[in-house]
Amino acid sequence: MNSSALPNIPWEDRPHGCSEVVWRYSRNPIIPRNLIPSSNSIFNSAVVPFNGRFAGVFRCDNKKREMNLHRGFSEDGIQWHLDDTPITWQCKDPELARFEYRYDPRVVWLEDRYYITWCNGYHGPTIGIGYTFDFETFYFLENAFLPYNRNGVLFPRKINGHYMMLSRPSDRGHTPFGDIFLSQSPDLIHWGQHRFVMRPKEGWQSTKIGAGPIPIETSEGWLLFYHGVLTSCNGFVYSFGAALLDLDQPWKVIARGGPYLMSPQTLYECVGDVPNVVFPCATLYDPPTGRLAIYYGAADTVVALAFAYIDEVVDFVKSTNDL
Repeated sequence: MNSSALPNIPWEDRPHGCSEVVWRYSRNPIIPRNLIPSSNSIFNSAVVPFNGRFAGVFRCDNKKREMNLHRGFSEDGIQWHLDDTPITWQCKDPELARFEYRYDPRVVWLEDRYYITWCNGYHGPTIGIGYTFDFETFYFLENAFLPYNRNGVLFPRKINGHYMMLSRPSDRGHTPFGDIFLSQSPDLIHWGQHRFVMRPKEGWQSTKIGAGPIPIETSEGWLLFYHGVLTSCNGFVYSFGAALLDLDQPWKVIARGGPYLMSPQTLYECVGDVPNVVFPCATLYDPPTGRLAIYYGAADTVVALAFAYIDEVVDFVKSTNDL
């Protein structure tokens, strides 16, 4: 289990009378849609500890409705300062420099640097991989897969000598289907040994599912938060739940919580550019206290924050297991 303490993790105690495993920050949303002058909306973004404070890569859709990635910093993980201009990527191959769109990033500390994965437009959606050492210079490594793919999420360490990434093969449009798969790589460039992980189930995750934040290593397995989608009479509804994956063979699901952990219920989750969406992309974890801070996009418009204790989440997944 990761033993790096994070004593300055953003935190708010569970409200009196609340029995939910995951609870919302009382001052949500923490990032409004117009935090920077160019933005129409800011959501589905990734946050990591950095030099005693916090850094992140944020999805900012501008007023032309172009989807791109911006850098941000925070002292406390709640009040954020974002660059108004998108990240400039250093590319060895000019082919990678062409811009179609970039959205829904994840960030992970892996070995000696911060890796970023995102949905990258390259003749359709695929998974781009880049990295930074300092959140000053960003390097575009390569596109991992052929189009079409979304929700690329790296594991925070090698497993059996291989890098591993979860993803969801898809189509060009607003995908009305989707299972989670795992792929393996010796070098973060060449990907293969693809393995099925899990598919949608009835109820809140009946249409499609996708990996969320970076998996967290626990003694019970890899804790994976993932989003699930159902198709209602008014369109898609995005909620999120959790599962436990085998530590050595993480395509094998040990347990999968039956109910969701959070669904769109507040005004800022239900009203926005895309109503009825909670979409988790990042967690912060403090092992000594077991505290988790979960960053999620709300209604594809703003960034919000929720909290949980990791032991309670693991117990929830095991006690409601619905494999």
